[in-house]
Amino acid sequence: MNTKRNALMIIVLLGAVGTFAAGPRPVLPDDPFPQEYHEAYPIQPGGPGDDVRAIAVDKTNRVWAATQGGVYGLSQKAWKPVDGFSPGPAYALYGDESGIVWAGAWDGLYRIENGRAVHVPEVTDTVSAVHGKDGILIALGPDGAWECVDARWQGIPRRWSGNIRDVLVENRATFWIATGMGLYRQDPTGLRLYCRDEELYSSEVNALAFDSSGRLWVGELGGIDIIENGVRIDTLTAEDGLPYYDVRALAYAPGGRMWIGTGLGAARYQDGNWSLRHSRRWLLSDEVRDITFDSEGTAWITTAAGVSAIKNQKMTLQDKAEHYLDICLKRHVREPGFVEKCFFPNPADQSVFVPRDDDNDGSYTSFYLVMECFRYAVTNDPQAKANADQAFAALELLQTITGTAGFVARTIIPADWTEMADPNQTYTPQERVESRVRNPRFKPVEQRWRLSSDKQWLWKGDTSSDEITGHMFGYLFYYDLAADDAHKARVRNLVSRIMDYIIEGGYVLRDIDGQPTRWGVWSPEKLNHDPDWRVEAPINSFEILSYLKAAYHITGNTRYQGEYMNLIEKHGYADNVRRPKNYERAQRTHIDDELLMFAAPALLLYEDDPRLLSIYKEAFTWAYRTVENDQNPFFNFMYGFLGGENFHLEESIQFLRDQPLDLVQWRVDNSTREDVRLIRFPMLEPLQLDRMLPPSERGIMRWDKNPWEAVSGDFSDEQGRLESSGVFWLMPYWMGRYLGYISAP
Repeated sequence: MNTKRNALMIIVLLGAVGTFAAGPRPVLPDDPFPQEYHEAYPIQPGGPGDDVRAIAVDKTNRVWAATQGGVYGLSQKAWKPVDGFSPGPAYALYGDESGIVWAGAWDGLYRIENGRAVHVPEVTDTVSAVHGKDGILIALGPDGAWECVDARWQGIPRRWSGNIRDVLVENRATFWIATGMGLYRQDPTGLRLYCRDEELYSSEVNALAFDSSGRLWVGELGGIDIIENGVRIDTLTAEDGLPYYDVRALAYAPGGRMWIGTGLGAARYQDGNWSLRHSRRWLLSDEVRDITFDSEGTAWITTAAGVSAIKNQKMTLQDKAEHYLDICLKRHVREPGFVEKCFFPNPADQSVFVPRDDDNDGSYTSFYLVMECFRYAVTNDPQAKANADQAFAALELLQTITGTAGFVARTIIPADWTEMADPNQTYTPQERVESRVRNPRFKPVEQRWRLSSDKQWLWKGDTSSDEITGHMFGYLFYYDLAADDAHKARVRNLVSRIMDYIIEGGYVLRDIDGQPTRWGVWSPEKLNHDPDWRVEAPINSFEILSYLKAAYHITGNTRYQGEYMNLIEKHGYADNVRRPKNYERAQRTHIDDELLMFAAPALLLYEDDPRLLSIYKEAFTWAYRTVENDQNPFFNFMYGFLGGENFHLEESIQFLRDQPLDLVQWRVDNSTREDVRLIRFPMLEPLQLDRMLPPSERGIMRWDKNPWEAVSGDFSDEQGRLESSGVFWLMPYWMGRYLGYISAP
């Protein structure tokens, strides 16, 4: 750790907000934890082999799958059809204690040994369920039933429904049968049917499993019953936390967790706690048919689109940070140094990717810049400084490329790109009027992209206040934590150009046309006196005060402190920020939440006037309390960094651990879950949930998005093609390390 840099920031922090904090700063150890991840094993993409019905693992840990197209064995991550079967569908698999795998198929029962199937001649009809224990095997189908005792097969009378879903042998004398007409128990006393309401929650029974206590779990359409000594002792439904009503499979895992296959993924239950693995992030299809486990604890799950394996490995948070950083540097830093998402032309081949531009490339490159500043401050890694220097140079180029005194472009792309976000467009007079009727502040920008003077780049104008806020956030931490003397001089020069340009423009960001950009407005005339800017007045006032305070800290130029005091004393900007964002219904956005976190450090770290500092503390605390239940480690750590108490450290660590390794922006739809309630709240993302789900059950997101939304992730039809850079995770991790909230491993 660079002691000098950290000592400087700690002195500033304690001097500025020491009265805001109380007691020692907490720290949590970076202990290893089990990190789950998904591996996909499609069999015949789009073919009958991907319609998988059952799964089994033999004593050698080899995996077998029963499909509409027959039985397949997995060998070195490739599926191979098993020889010896008659062409047609297979329905059931069971691996016995001796290592034999039994397969129920359309034309009977097969025994798989040494990789080849042999038909059992005594079983003459379709077998759709098979199970055994203690030397006994039961095979059932719609038209027959068979029993194998001590290696001898014989037919047995079928006195239960032929609508067979599952069979489970309890001992040599007792077995249970799940059918679409109820649950049957066959024992020495005879056959008993469970179907009445006082016996079962639902008589459409699909799956059976024993837990470690010998209790029978019965999966049904609608819920789960638990039976002990032949009597139901408990029922689990949506009211008890079951995420989805349609239970199709049950499997008890080593370690005490029951896995429940449903029509909406694989739910897990243990000690009253539920979790769900669904969406393409975790499964090839949410329609789960069967689940089993190998000796390493991997869950092998059959779905309507192939086999998925949910594995786990021991990791520390630092291991995870290295994983994400590797992805970021390989696929997400594009010339001349911007950091954003990338696009996979073929989702199955992540070695081929295409960079993507975004309106907020500057802001999110700045976020990456701050992350690398924290990493450099903690590790003194020269590569972290080199990455930070490159990111700053990219931000610097966003200003110089415009050829203006201080205007900043949104983003830059190579001149030969033919596809970009928001290409140039023209507006008819009617379209201009239509847009202004909907929004009087609408500014028609037809030429969004311009060619640089050296003909190498296209740069994008109409830059927003969001971008400037992100830039200033990056300049501040780069200047304090990572910039050497030469780079400090460049930061001072760049910040001066941008701030002078904004001030001399009347506190607006003038585009290349000399007019304010659509969103780049901080002037008193607009924020204090124009009704159409009422909603933005608090956050934009907070932003401009932050810019000026940061500029004064970085440059030492008293002009910026003078302008800062002028906005406060003559225009009431300190009063504007007492509630620094609009929280009215239909006006709140999570974009403002993130912008406040970007803008707050300059005001809370570098203001030394007790009256103003008290206002900023009050404002920032109020704003944080509106988001403290969002499970957002960046917001939480920033609040703690700036002196706040009760900033949910343990929840933040849990978020960092639970976030999946897969950064693909899969769409995750939680709107049909039954363990949450939908809320339609009037704001930018109106369809929300009544409780916060863990990150492993939500889509990948950035911190300007709503974590409560019911459907998250990528909303395009091209699922699996967009990948996040991972900086949303890396930033709070390294911030937490820098602040001492997270220890080294």
